[in-house]
Amino acid sequence: MAKNTICLWFDKDAEAAARFYCETFPNSKVSAVHRAPSDYPSGKAGDVLTVEFTVAGIPCLGLNGGPAFTHSEAFSFQISTDDQAETDRYWNAIVGNGGQESECGWCKDKWGISWQITPRVLMEALAAGGAEAKRAFDAMMTMKKIDVDAIEAARRG
Repeated sequence: MAKNTICLWFDKDAEAAARFYCETFPNSKVSAVHRAPSDYPSGKAGDVLTVEFTVAGIPCLGLNGGPAFTHSEAFSFQISTDDQAETDRYWNAIVGNGGQESECGWCKDKWGISWQITPRVLMEALAAGGAEAKRAFDAMMTMKKIDVDAIEAARRG
């Protein structure tokens, strides 16, 4: 296990979530599934307790801890995309699998984890600063899923 791992608390679907992430994003894999050695407050002996997985190169641990805690937008994965096709693919996978759209490139999967599906062109425009960044930012503020062509047009003015 990596020295620093993101632990994601799930009610009971850590394995399903991890497998979905690994099917959706490259450089992802489930490396171990651990079952509870005895009963615990939100499960029984033999239930999946934790899942070790990597999502887009980031080591994670999914914990089936029960319904006591839920996810919020205070934590999100940001996935950089190279073009509209890649942006659409990830967005549609998350939203189309029981998730929901939000604003400015954010969406939430069916387990409540927030994702930022962010085309590199948007980050480059914001990093450019000045009027170019303002135009790209203003365009982004009107979007749910980011439209690469609209961001590029805003950059050009």
